[in-house]
Amino acid sequence: MSQTDASASITDPAHAPRPEEQHVIEAALDHLVQQTAGPSDGTLASQCAPDSPLRPAPEALKTKHSWFKRFYPKELYDLVEERMDSLFAEHHLGNYVALRTTPPTKIFEAMPIAVRLGMHVLFYRKKASSLLKYDSVEDMLEKLSIKQGKAYDDASDPAAVKEHILDFVKTYEIRLDELAEPDVNKYKCMNAFFYRALKPGARPIAEPGNSKLISSAADCRLIVFDNVDAATKFWIKDRLFTIGHVLDDQSLADTTFPPGSSLAIFRLAPADYHRWHNPVGPATVGPTKHLRGEYYTVNPQSVNNDFAVFTANRRDIGLVHWAPGGGQTTHTVAMVAVGAMLVGAIQWSNFTQGGTVQRGDEQGYFAYGGSTCIAIFPPSAKVEWDADLLANSQSGIETMVRVGERIGISTA
Repeated sequence: MSQTDASASITDPAHAPRPEEQHVIEAALDHLVQQTAGPSDGTLASQCAPDSPLRPAPEALKTKHSWFKRFYPKELYDLVEERMDSLFAEHHLGNYVALRTTPPTKIFEAMPIAVRLGMHVLFYRKKASSLLKYDSVEDMLEKLSIKQGKAYDDASDPAAVKEHILDFVKTYEIRLDELAEPDVNKYKCMNAFFYRALKPGARPIAEPGNSKLISSAADCRLIVFDNVDAATKFWIKDRLFTIGHVLDDQSLADTTFPPGSSLAIFRLAPADYHRWHNPVGPATVGPTKHLRGEYYTVNPQSVNNDFAVFTANRRDIGLVHWAPGGGQTTHTVAMVAVGAMLVGAIQWSNFTQGGTVQRGDEQGYFAYGGSTCIAIFPPSAKVEWDADLLANSQSGIETMVRVGERIGISTA
């Protein structure tokens, strides 16, 4: 290959950014992984809404958060923090979420400056005009997600692991008394704490004897829709979003999830309890399958722009067959576990084909990172979402819910 040809291949948009761009992008993403792989040198003063069902990210940008400094070099932090704080607050560069309080309230979840800037660069507008138009940047996200997973699996320094866990607990005000294992010394690595189990009863299941009820699959930010058209109108801007693409099975979509199928999208933030549970039951477990894919973030920054987050990301799919009300007719429900940027692994648990599961039983867990579950219900299940959830969703606002909390009902 001539020097001219080699140069052209490097700058080909389908191949890679220019060398200087590649270096900056890789250094920034690598810095993020390195700085989140160990304990911080400070703590985050939480400003969560009182009596919130979860401990969300800080809802305001009024104070300096030294914990966030580890996401990026000090000189960048000092240069832009004050100005960017005011701009983010002014222009709402974060996510509004609703709380199911009385009266209903809404909070603004802010994100660390460098994380928000990085996501803005990677995921703003659409793939063709973002840095993700370069194949090598997608490769970087995959490699760094794997690297992050290995860092969180590192058990070589117990003291460092404990320090990291304690810092994480303090930062996000995680309640140790809810955990099946409250002693942080028992966790061999950060990932073991990240997908920590809860003790029995920590998440009560709404009306456990009502087999028509649908409950939240996760501690999460939830959005629900009566059909795909509504989902793409109010929330998902991926022009190729269809149930067939999500399931990677058009035949299954055509026969089991025709137009009119309902969706529930459960988005887990990194600080959330990271196991997901059956939203319906009793039900019989069907087949599962794994799909390789990308490592795009599942944050609204990408979902609300033209990115194939739910149809391109790596994901696992499981089916259950549910007879609401104990009737003879069963309805197939799909659970799609979607990995995201810096997610290490997706694991199924207590989910064996042919077995019986109850509503609220654990289905699986995610290793480190943000992640999402999507539940898909056929029209025959006649799902009615709770009115507050549907109203929030049609306004483009997620609602914070917990595992086992009622979110809808089948009228079939």
